[in-house]
Amino acid sequence: MLNILVVCTGNICRSPLVERLLTNHLVDIPVRVASAGTRARAGAPMTPEATHMALQNGCEPEGVARHTATLLDAGALSWADWTIAMDRSHRRQIVELQPGLMSRAFTLRELARLVEGVNDDTLLEIARRSGDASAGGRAAEMLTFAATRRGVVEPPASPEDDDVVDPYRRSGTTYERSTSQILSALPTVERLARLAVRDVARERIG
Repeated sequence: MLNILVVCTGNICRSPLVERLLTNHLVDIPVRVASAGTRARAGAPMTPEATHMALQNGCEPEGVARHTATLLDAGALSWADWTIAMDRSHRRQIVELQPGLMSRAFTLRELARLVEGVNDDTLLEIARRSGDASAGGRAAEMLTFAATRRGVVEPPASPEDDDVVDPYRRSGTTYERSTSQILSALPTVERLARLAVRDVARERIG
């Protein structure tokens, strides 16, 4: 089982949307997705706008309705094999809570940028280097590789281009922009998750 944690500020807009999208898209493989907020008010539901975006993009209504905000803590980070931040401030707070994640902490859009152009065979070869037979270990090896590309891949025109814009208390247009940024970067997470799980499954069968 691969455990993925998605982090934003209030855990009522961006991170639960990503949580529900990933849960929906990866339903066929052994992956668990959770979310938390660096300043979450425990128990708060998704905003109506985020709920609308989730349902509009095919998320299961019951899962969306069940969501309640959770405050990020060290325990949540220890549970996760892989943590995805919505912007650079969240990435920084993840590392402050668990410094060992320094080389494996990324924003969603940063990770998509760094892994773009790297083919599946290369990523699978990298995943095997750790000798860890677990999906979490394989994912960690691919993330560590992605970190080495920070000095290789051309940086974004603006640092904000690695962030998913926060739509909270903003217009419907901003929610649409935020969702578009998520949807454009999310396939990278899905690809890495499938590669980690697929490789483990193949070795066990073999």
